[in-house]
Amino acid sequence: MRVSSLVVLTALLLTAPLLPARAQFGGGPPAVGVVKAEKRAVTESTEFVGRIQAIDKVDLVARVTAFIEKRLFEEGAEVKKGDLLYVLEQGPFEADLANKQAAVAQYKALLRNATITLGRAQTLLHTPAGQRSTVDDAIAQQANYAAQLEAAEAQVRASQINLDYTEIRAPIAGKISRTLLTEGNVVSPSSGPLASIYSQDPMYVMFPVSVRTVLDLRNRYGTKGGISALAIKLRLPDGTMYKQVGKLDYIDPSVATTTDTLTLRATIPNPLRSGATPSQMGSRELVDGEFVTVLVEGVEPVMALAIPRFAVLSDQEGYYVYVVTADHKAEQRRITLGQSTPELAVITAGLKEGETVIADGLQKVRPGAPVNASPYTPPGAGAAPAKG
Repeated sequence: MRVSSLVVLTALLLTAPLLPARAQFGGGPPAVGVVKAEKRAVTESTEFVGRIQAIDKVDLVARVTAFIEKRLFEEGAEVKKGDLLYVLEQGPFEADLANKQAAVAQYKALLRNATITLGRAQTLLHTPAGQRSTVDDAIAQQANYAAQLEAAEAQVRASQINLDYTEIRAPIAGKISRTLLTEGNVVSPSSGPLASIYSQDPMYVMFPVSVRTVLDLRNRYGTKGGISALAIKLRLPDGTMYKQVGKLDYIDPSVATTTDTLTLRATIPNPLRSGATPSQMGSRELVDGEFVTVLVEGVEPVMALAIPRFAVLSDQEGYYVYVVTADHKAEQRRITLGQSTPELAVITAGLKEGETVIADGLQKVRPGAPVNASPYTPPGAGAAPAKG
C-alpha cells in the first residue's frame, strides 16, 4: 500500500509543471474596458484658484465725538441703503445748533436796523442836516452785519451737519458685520470702524492667470467676442457647481513680477438662496473672501481629440494613459493635455485618433502585460469607474 501511494504521488509531482498556467493560477489576462481616442465637440475649460470679493465695502466711522446711545441693526443681517444703524448722543449738538440759530436771528435783527439807519441817512443827505460821513458809516455798518449774518448762517449749517452725524446710516446695501463698539462707548473719528458693510449681489471673483494663458485665450477667441465673451463658472469649496454664470470685466494692466501672472476679474450674480430671507445666516452662496475654483469656458465647442477624463492617470513625471497594442498588451503612453473639461480630457500630444485607450480596470493593468479588452460601458449616468 505504501509503495502504491508513493508511485501516485511521484506521478503527480512529475506532471504538475506540465499543467497550463491558467489551471495553476485560475486567471488569465485581466478584463478591461476600452474607448477610442476620437475627435469630439468639446467646450474647453481651464481651472484657476480664485477668491470672492464684494464689489463695495464700506467701513462705518463716527464723524463726531459722542456716546453711542443705540444700535439699531442685527449683526450679520442685510441692511438697505439709508437704514439707520447707530444713534449717537444728540443733546449737546442740538444745544449747539439752537445757539447758532439764535445768533442768526440776532444778526438778522441788527441787519434790518442797519438797513433802516442807512435809508434815513441817505434821505437826509440831500438836506442841510445830512452828512456824507453819516451815510458812509451806515453803509459800512450794514455790510458788517450782513457779513456776520452769513458767518452765523454758516455756523448753523456746520452745527446741523454735526447733528446729522449723530445718526449713522447705511451708505450702501449689503450684509453688515458685527459691531466693534457697543452702546455706552464714546466714539470719535479716530476710534476706527464701528462695523463694515459688504455688498452682496453681484460679487467679484478675482483669479491670477499666467500671461501665456491670457494671450492664448485672446488669440483663440479674438474673432468670437474676445476674452470678455468667455463664460465664468465656479466650483464651490464643497465640490458643487455654482448655478450662476459670470462674465469677465477687468484685467490688471500690470503683470505681477514674482509670478508672471495677470489678475482677472469677473462679475457673477449672488442671489438669495431658494426660500432664504436676507436676515438669515448663509442666505447667499458666495461670501466675501471665499476661495473657489474658477472654470473659464470657451464661448462655443471646438473639435478636439478627447478621451474620458477618468482614463488619464498621473505621476511625478506628468500625465499618461494605457493604450492597447495590436498584440493585446497594455502600453503606457505619456500624453499632453490641452484645454479640457471635468468630463473630457483633450489630448494635444501622445495619442492618435482611433487608438484604443483603457478606461476601466486600470488598477489591474501592468505595462507590457496582456489584457482582455472589451468596449467600456459606463456603470451609470455620471458615474466614473474606480482607478484603484
